[in-house]
Amino acid sequence: MQRDEENELVRRITRGDRAAFAVLVGQHQRALTNYTRRMLTDTDLADDVVQETFLRLWTQAARYDAGTARLTTWLHNIAHNLCIDSFRRSSRISFSDDADSTLESDDAPDSAEHSRERSDAVRQAVASLPERQRSALILCHYQGLSNRDAAEILDVSVDALESLLARARRRLKQLLEEFHGA
Repeated sequence: MQRDEENELVRRITRGDRAAFAVLVGQHQRALTNYTRRMLTDTDLADDVVQETFLRLWTQAARYDAGTARLTTWLHNIAHNLCIDSFRRSSRISFSDDADSTLESDDAPDSAEHSRERSDAVRQAVASLPERQRSALILCHYQGLSNRDAAEILDVSVDALESLLARARRRLKQLLEEFHGA
């Protein structure tokens, strides 16, 4: 969907247009659900965060400034803040079960059991990262956001985001090497 089309839909939402709201929910729900489920242990809690994010779109659409951020960035920022609020309340964050194996580097074919163990190791390693590093990694690697958009969501400079990503990748490499050595 083109940015102009999304902006028009947001304007229609400010006037109470439910059809426009439904279109944007359909457009962004999957990405936000993937993000929140990767950030939070509890799938129900992650789904609640997505619902609250869309509730804020409905009630605060007038606050969205298309000149400042893309809609996906604005929605991810809301979801991110809600995840962090949840994290601070419960101090329990984990990585979802559908972890992408692209962080793993092993060219040899593995048994299903070893592959499952490796996926678990990746999830545990990502979950053990400090919140800012984990957020940067998930936003850029798994959500496919640009460094600029992820930096905006995390309220840091692009250089700071790149530093977070470098530290996260170094730590993941270290943790996964420990797994392979075990």
